[in-house]
Amino acid sequence: MKHAYLPSGRFARRAVATALSAGLLAAGGAFAAADVDGQRLINADKDPANWLTYHGSYRSWHYSDLNQISTSNVGKLSEAWSHAASRANRGLQSFPLVVDGVLYYSSPYNQVYALDGATGQVLWTYKQKLNEDLVARQTHSPYNRGIAAGYGNIYIGTLDGKLVAIDAKTGKLNWETKLINSEKLTVGFTGAPLLVKDKVIIGSQGGEWPYRGPIFGVDAKSGKEVWSFFTVGGNEGNGDARNTWGNDSWKTGGGGGWMAGAYDPETNTVWWGTGNPAPLYDWAGDKWKTAGPRPGDNLYTTSVILLDPDTGKLKAYHQELPHDAWDFDSAMGEFMFIQQGGKKYVVHPNKGGFVFVYDPAGKVQNVYKGVDNINFVKDIDPKTGELIGRRDLAEGKHENLCPAIAGGYSWNSGTYSPKTGLFYRVGYEWCIDLEVVKTEPVLEPAAQLNIGANFKFVAPKGDKLRGHIRARDPISGKVKFEIPYNGAIPHASLLSTAGGLLFVPEADGTLVAYDASNGKKLWSHNDGQGHNGGIISYSAKGKQYVAVMTGWGSLVGDGYGDLWGEPWASMPKDSGVIKVFALP
Repeated sequence: MKHAYLPSGRFARRAVATALSAGLLAAGGAFAAADVDGQRLINADKDPANWLTYHGSYRSWHYSDLNQISTSNVGKLSEAWSHAASRANRGLQSFPLVVDGVLYYSSPYNQVYALDGATGQVLWTYKQKLNEDLVARQTHSPYNRGIAAGYGNIYIGTLDGKLVAIDAKTGKLNWETKLINSEKLTVGFTGAPLLVKDKVIIGSQGGEWPYRGPIFGVDAKSGKEVWSFFTVGGNEGNGDARNTWGNDSWKTGGGGGWMAGAYDPETNTVWWGTGNPAPLYDWAGDKWKTAGPRPGDNLYTTSVILLDPDTGKLKAYHQELPHDAWDFDSAMGEFMFIQQGGKKYVVHPNKGGFVFVYDPAGKVQNVYKGVDNINFVKDIDPKTGELIGRRDLAEGKHENLCPAIAGGYSWNSGTYSPKTGLFYRVGYEWCIDLEVVKTEPVLEPAAQLNIGANFKFVAPKGDKLRGHIRARDPISGKVKFEIPYNGAIPHASLLSTAGGLLFVPEADGTLVAYDASNGKKLWSHNDGQGHNGGIISYSAKGKQYVAVMTGWGSLVGDGYGDLWGEPWASMPKDSGVIKVFALP
């Protein structure tokens, strides 16, 4: 069955005329490009030559409607060009964008490149001036996971708490707006912004940091902060959400929205997933309602929130895991808008290994397990979304928790193909041996990480460390086929295409193309280093290309050497190359 759904400053702002830290490299000739605005993004699915936003379009399918490269000729695919980023610590984890023949991508330390999409010729390079002392003490750093395009700008959130607008033609800095006091709070931005109408929307880090994790709406043209929404406790006058945090723990509650959300133009609604509360693990055990570091349900952490993009006002929410005591937040899953049987759905994977299916108003329609090894709950009610048999972990005991802290699903995105009607995503079968410990939030002289546990990765009981890509009906969860991984599990995003292909960037550096209808392997290429980021397809000068990010290293990837040995034990973690493929 085929399905489709087209959703028809707190701190001083500084505008500048020239880039203080942008290097413009001569390229010869200007590209004729139509501007990207909110209306063009609404129609992005009808424009397969381009990849205009992080998830490809507002439908968030990570799917390309190009079919020049197909199951019949993918065996001839070869490398067309490549480009190496500088200072690529922890590899390239971002998604490129393509706008009218120009490919833009970000790299660690908030560098941005503009390249000729057909040849790879460098048009310009932008290097953001950062607070290097701050970046050196950040744990979730120095990587960047994506950019946005709009109104003649390329937008990027910085590690030191700014939203930056770079001139898309020249690579010069147009403006930057300071949104977070990162020097005090330590957190910044690593996720991609989302352009919605005339606003740039971006979520901050949060999670295990003693912070309130805001999501910001910024005027796309001027850089002026228009609104912010606190994912911990909500905004003043927003009901009694702070009462879900005992002992004023909302002041240091974590949260955030560290990955890009989605937008439904039909309802004028932004969908955003929020981070976990701090500390990650709660030493109160089953007494969490009245005791411990953060008594209560802890709204709006580990939730899906629906916001008005014009005002930032909360329209609806569903807390996927009330009082998340396991670090299985909702920030990392994409929101796929899919129609089936005449009904519209929004499909959202949760880090805990469940997939939530919502209606356009945010009401739960179904919940199903995406991975096998889950023991933090017995199940989740598919009709109400309520947890069944939750398992809370007391202080000082070694407990087996599945999935592991890295999740049954991770931040890398899956893909949905309307050609097959299937949803494909990487699942992880791993656990941790966990000991919860009592901690206090540290705020002086600057905020520090607040985890609340010691842990190590272990295999599930009676099983082994393994993973899979499951191709399933996105609404019912019924699996059609599985691609098993009995060794190292892929840790990059997936891409499906109208050519009937499923592209999988694997952890060892192999890029594989499968038949999306049955999982048959059709082609592979050794990219020379692990994959840890995005993959897209686009067209330039009449030719289809597939572009994939390479480079290894992250809080998850850093542990692959301990789990699986070589090549990850000695794989470089300071390099990154974008590889681009095409037919001869």
